[in-house]
Amino acid sequence: MAAGKIRFMVLLMVIMATSSMLLQVSMATVYKVGDEPGWTTMGNVDYQKWSSSKTFRVGDVILFTYNTQYHNVMQVTHPEYQACNATAPLKTFTTGNDSITITRNGHYYYLCGIPGHCQSGQKVDIRVARLTTASATSPAASPSNAPANTPASPKNSASIPSIGVLGKSMVLVLAISAGFGF
Repeated sequence: MAAGKIRFMVLLMVIMATSSMLLQVSMATVYKVGDEPGWTTMGNVDYQKWSSSKTFRVGDVILFTYNTQYHNVMQVTHPEYQACNATAPLKTFTTGNDSITITRNGHYYYLCGIPGHCQSGQKVDIRVARLTTASATSPAASPSNAPANTPASPKNSASIPSIGVLGKSMVLVLAISAGFGF
């Protein structure tokens, strides 16, 4: 009987140690590029100003909405971005409702590949900063790696709360351990 309790305690400690590293309540945000006007050359949207006013995190979703007759989205390297060179994109998006999940820290460079559009300002640098220790403990600042290929219809941005299966499992383990008097 005592050996069973010891094994249970060891298992419980392993689960708790693992879950404390993995358990996160997070908020992923969907950002519509350019806010209401979207991805366009109309309306003099300042995409650099738009981007610099946001705090992008891993797990957030960047949504490009545009008329496919006049625009596209190309992910490019930094030199291509600076030169407005759309000849060798890393990725090309053409649906008019392109949802891109941020998967890493750093810069994501996008431009419109239609001739003249990038030169007129239709390009954006999405900068994803590393989380600091202080912000990593905040639930709202914790990243979510859940895919968001079909985002909710955002106005300008929307928060999507999530909690993993691991969190629900921890509640069950804690309830069981309380029942054993541990």
